[in-house]
Amino acid sequence: MKDILIISNYYPPEKGAAANRIEQLALKLDQNGYNVSVISPLPNYPKGELFPEYKGRFSVIEKIQNITLKRLWIYPSNSSNIFKRIVSTLSFSTTLFFYLLFAKIPKKVIVQSPPLLLSFTAVLALGLRRKKIILNVSDLWPTAAIELGVLKKNSISHKFLLFIERFIYRKANHIFGQSNEIIDHIHSIFPEKKCFLYRNYPDHFIENILEEKQNLNEPIKLFYAGLLGVAQGVFELIQELDLKNLNIELHIFGDGAEKNQILNFLEKNQNEKIIFHGMLERNILHEALQNLDIALVPLKTRIYGSVPSKIFEYSALGFPVLYFGGGEGENIVEENNLGWVVPVEDFKNLNDTLKQISEFGKKEIQIMKNTIFLHAKSHFNLDEQMKKLIENNAF
Repeated sequence: MKDILIISNYYPPEKGAAANRIEQLALKLDQNGYNVSVISPLPNYPKGELFPEYKGRFSVIEKIQNITLKRLWIYPSNSSNIFKRIVSTLSFSTTLFFYLLFAKIPKKVIVQSPPLLLSFTAVLALGLRRKKIILNVSDLWPTAAIELGVLKKNSISHKFLLFIERFIYRKANHIFGQSNEIIDHIHSIFPEKKCFLYRNYPDHFIENILEEKQNLNEPIKLFYAGLLGVAQGVFELIQELDLKNLNIELHIFGDGAEKNQILNFLEKNQNEKIIFHGMLERNILHEALQNLDIALVPLKTRIYGSVPSKIFEYSALGFPVLYFGGGEGENIVEENNLGWVVPVEDFKNLNDTLKQISEFGKKEIQIMKNTIFLHAKSHFNLDEQMKKLIENNAF
């Protein structure tokens, strides 16, 4: 059996796209005959505190769904204090570095990036031990940090992160990129580097979610489900939405840095058409979504290289997508007829599009759901993608 190790900053029972993405990769490799192990921090995301069952532990080894999990110590924090965040990242990076130097590990290792500091630490240690490094790049940093305004261009921090970025690309044997833009960016630096497109396709196609359970006389139910962070910009979005005279509700599911701002805003601005549900377990969320109609996928600004995995996730559940994020995601939604595209940060256009949707009708949306579900099933297939990667010796 072929052994392979995955290094990631997130893994279930943590919630979110990053944890789900790595779990799916691990499970698919296992299904294809690999002996898979994963190294990640003790679970602490998104609240920045250790999950109760892991408190007081320095490290944990466990086996879940045939995947061997090695969870290492971290000083957890989701504080807005940059110093505490750096200390948190450094704590796990340091533990990881020494583990990789001295522990018995497979010859092939997949390293998730970002976070850059973590991937740098892993690549450095693995390089010293002459391991085969497969870098899995899901977002471009520090480019994304500049576009989000959390890092100043040409600052010392920016230059340091640019050095790290180039270091990990150079040392990787080959690279997975979740978008064509990521691969183009890497090839602009290292033209000869072998890269593979690895989309964040889901591993679920739930037929019964398409059953017509909705009352056609109810409002059209738009929903956002996911991280409530700076990159998504949900807090700004709800301030700009004008649902007053529309046959539309917005349902929000999730947790994150903007949660309290959103709750405070909704408390001060009573709006029966915006309903906050909080964070739900994935299976419970899918159950709740059966009564909803359209998935909202926003980004605060156009982030080069970023393609939200929600585009594929909700298409696989048969939901039309209202995409408000720019970049390569726009092309995917338009080319696959997955729903509506609104230029990023254009709130006037967003409200105009919502007016069109309000007049569209729930019966027409149900027809769209069935069409999108069948398209996603044949075009966004994780098993087929994995099969092609294995055939091309990507692992």
